[in-house]
Amino acid sequence: MAMLWQISDLHFGTERPEVVSALEALIHSMPPELVVLSGDITQRALRSQFQAARSFVERLGAPATLVIPGNHDIPLFNLMSRALTPYANYCRSFGAELEPVYDSPFLLVIGVNTTRRWRHVDGEVSAYQRKRVAQRLRRASAKQLRIVVTHQPVAVTCEEDLTNLLHGHKAAIYEWSGAGADMILGGHIHLPFVVPLHQHYDSLARRLWAAQAGTAVSSRIRRGANNSVNLVRSTGISNGTRTAIVQRWDYSDTTRRFTLKHTHSLQLDSRHAE
Repeated sequence: MAMLWQISDLHFGTERPEVVSALEALIHSMPPELVVLSGDITQRALRSQFQAARSFVERLGAPATLVIPGNHDIPLFNLMSRALTPYANYCRSFGAELEPVYDSPFLLVIGVNTTRRWRHVDGEVSAYQRKRVAQRLRRASAKQLRIVVTHQPVAVTCEEDLTNLLHGHKAAIYEWSGAGADMILGGHIHLPFVVPLHQHYDSLARRLWAAQAGTAVSSRIRRGANNSVNLVRSTGISNGTRTAIVQRWDYSDTTRRFTLKHTHSLQLDSRHAE
């Protein structure tokens, strides 16, 4: 069935060359239908950093990519550019669409631009964005794995990360769950995990999972969390049951390769959104 790689927080400008090479080898060994870049592609939104990131994506050779910006992908120190043309360098390398959608027989992946030029770190999802995503989710087919991609997280597992939660995340969780979402992919905090949102929010319309990816190739790793990426696979419908698999692949400094660290089997809601 459908398979995608979630690659987040590349932070080109702080990349580890040996990890970049190892990640390219991993993707080539397990070619996906789609590669998702969930923000913070660069460290300082410089044209040269975006060009390096674009070259990396082209070397992956994936049939399709879905890319959204992160807070590091708009200028920090150039206040004029931040105010007037915050996405200029991003668009030169990855196109003008900041909220792309990928639609195939077994996958629906919806990108949401959660960056704001007036926010330094925090992300936000507006009422308009929540509605737009919900409307698209309701048009999904029963066979599609329905995924929303944000940069900032809708869930955290450490108290220190509470301030990094996406502004408007609670309303988005309820609205997107009701519209048929199965998963929300995120990055930003460089800490990989999978959380069943339906166990933390009362009266969600359906099962909804949050999957966070670590930093893919950057030296900006957190204690106890080396470079990592997520493999997301839809297993389709069997005996009326829908499932998906999220695999976390971690880089090993010893073997200089990415190896499988965790596998999460996710039970999805079998009924279609109303």
